[in-house]
Amino acid sequence: MLYFTQLIYVKEGMEDQFLQFESHVLPLLEKYNGTLIYRVRPSGDAVIETTIEQPYELHLVTFPTREDFVAYSKDPERLQHLYLKEVSIEKAVLIEGKVL
Repeated sequence: MLYFTQLIYVKEGMEDQFLQFESHVLPLLEKYNGTLIYRVRPSGDAVIETTIEQPYELHLVTFPTREDFVAYSKDPERLQHLYLKEVSIEKAVLIEGKVL
């Protein structure tokens, strides 16, 4: 099982466009055996320590194989809505992991 954590930084005022993107692409995870196991908008008082700016959202997603992840990222419906991500996200940090 592969784990992907994403720190998502949304441009100020573009939250609605980001949420539109998410509403289209998150349901596609299941089609590729992916599972969104954690999605949170962290508040400042929940952070104990950090050396980076606070992301708008954090996602933790699992896929059984890298092939499933790649297939999801290339899904035609996902690509159709990619413009919403491009206009709304300042940056995203993707961290790949596994259970130890």
